[in-house]
Amino acid sequence: MARAGVLAETESERTCIVTRQIRAPAEMLRFVIGPDESVVPDLKRNLPGRGVWVTAQKPIVAEAVKRQAFAKGFKAKARASATLPDDIDRLLEQSALQSLSICNKAGLVSTGAAKVEKAIASAPIAAMVHATDGGPDGIRKIGQALTRAYGEAAVSVPRIILFASSQLDLALGRSNVIHAALKSGAASKAFLERCRHLAHYRGEIGAETAPNVDLTTAEMTGSDAHSGPVEAGADDRK
Repeated sequence: MARAGVLAETESERTCIVTRQIRAPAEMLRFVIGPDESVVPDLKRNLPGRGVWVTAQKPIVAEAVKRQAFAKGFKAKARASATLPDDIDRLLEQSALQSLSICNKAGLVSTGAAKVEKAIASAPIAAMVHATDGGPDGIRKIGQALTRAYGEAAVSVPRIILFASSQLDLALGRSNVIHAALKSGAASKAFLERCRHLAHYRGEIGAETAPNVDLTTAEMTGSDAHSGPVEAGADDRK
């Protein structure tokens, strides 16, 4: 997380070209200039060339486009598409769904009411995934099953409510997926991390380190950010 009172970047910190706040790279997005002078998001932070950094929140990326902050940060001609904030949202969403598909291929996903309840009762659950267009009754019933299995510890099981049923269908190769239980495993950890990045970008989570908070709509705050004046330009680090 960003550390208040520190006004200079270190090798593990970057400066946002919009807010001028210093944060860890994991909390930011890196951008480079493409061959056609377009601004290209570097989500994996491994593209060659100079990069500029923006806090990984959709409104801040939109502000960077509005202010033409990329050209200022690169100190060069840089064309940022008006759709850039939505393009990044789609890329992060696709990344999370692809990760869920990997979980499914690893045998870590159970769907259907009976199979979900069986998974809850028989194996450690890393998270519950609920479709955004599902009803609250189903979530409540599954919550009751979690409580029966884990008691008070049930509140520590994250609930992912970020994807529509149709998206879950495609990711899992099944139809009418409303609820899914995600068993513990390395692939599950990767999926949860990508969900946190997506929810954080959308401004729908303020608890990256609190697993008992749903990855759904919640107010984002920036209380841990820097407020001091720092230089916000391009860098040669990836």
